[in-house]
Amino acid sequence: MEEQKIMRCIVTTGDGKFELRRLPIPSPGPNEILVKVEACAQNHTDWKSITLFKRPGNIMGSDFAGTVVALGSAIPSELRKVGQRVAGAVRGNINPNGAFAEFLVADPALVFTLPPDVPFEIAAQLGVSCYAACQALYQTLDLPTPLQPATTPEDILIWSGSSSMGQYTVQFAKLSGLRVISTASPRNFELVRSLGAEEVLDYADSKTPKKIFSATAGKLRLAVDCISDGMTPVQVSGSLSKAGGTVVTVLPYESKKKGVKTELILVYSMWGEDVEHPIQLKGNPQHYENATMYNSMISEMLAKNMLKFGAIKVFPNGLASVQDGMEYMMSGKIHAEKIIYKISDTPDVF
Repeated sequence: MEEQKIMRCIVTTGDGKFELRRLPIPSPGPNEILVKVEACAQNHTDWKSITLFKRPGNIMGSDFAGTVVALGSAIPSELRKVGQRVAGAVRGNINPNGAFAEFLVADPALVFTLPPDVPFEIAAQLGVSCYAACQALYQTLDLPTPLQPATTPEDILIWSGSSSMGQYTVQFAKLSGLRVISTASPRNFELVRSLGAEEVLDYADSKTPKKIFSATAGKLRLAVDCISDGMTPVQVSGSLSKAGGTVVTVLPYESKKKGVKTELILVYSMWGEDVEHPIQLKGNPQHYENATMYNSMISEMLAKNMLKFGAIKVFPNGLASVQDGMEYMMSGKIHAEKIIYKISDTPDVF
């Protein structure tokens, strides 16, 4: 560590754009760990945040996997150790500590431990998707967890089961003892079934809400809308019982159907502090406590080989490929896969 004082990272320029720069390696605070990032994953929030929050000097990226290389002075050795393989998410894009970098600092209770047989480029996809799934199912809907599953199955709709969040929400819900109904394009039906969905329907079929209503005998009361845009507010609400129910959303909306309550989740809320961007949200310390439990649970699930990993698309030039990755995502070409950047693939171009 002593000989390397600077790192390569993707930094916002304040005009909705970004560039590859060299900046000082961050120093962990007393209650932080320093992680050498081996791989990072791209989320929709990465490009949306920089277009909405045009402040220069922020390091982009949320999802990461890497190795602990230093501990803050207050971190007990039984909590984290140097050399430990970890993954998770940070509040990238809105501050100078993001995942699109060679190093980052993190809360040791908000990363999960990686088994030695899980490659970093595979693990990098887990953070935001797994946290969002946990917030939806356990923080908002207060459902049983995979480690203490329900004994009596209850129906739940996971709209867009082939999305990154959807793939893990389907798995968590199935492992929690729920009966999962989901939607996807026909080419991804088998994928979503392999993750635990008992029924998968075409999200583009106008009759899908009626089919879901029929398949659940008109009693469906729980749903997670992993898209929360376009027609999904109408489609998901139309799938629920006549009495309504609860829909967890990833973008804010209110259902026009009587009796349907929508609950917004935001992964940035898991630090328990006020959130200003991408939306304003009052901090809730319970969200932090919940997140520490999710990290412990995910670590145990990984150790027990309980999760199936999604497909990845590794761009060839590491951080130098972020512009290409953003254009690929914004053009709508991404389908049932996660864009990954391996830090070691970044050319030393300056």
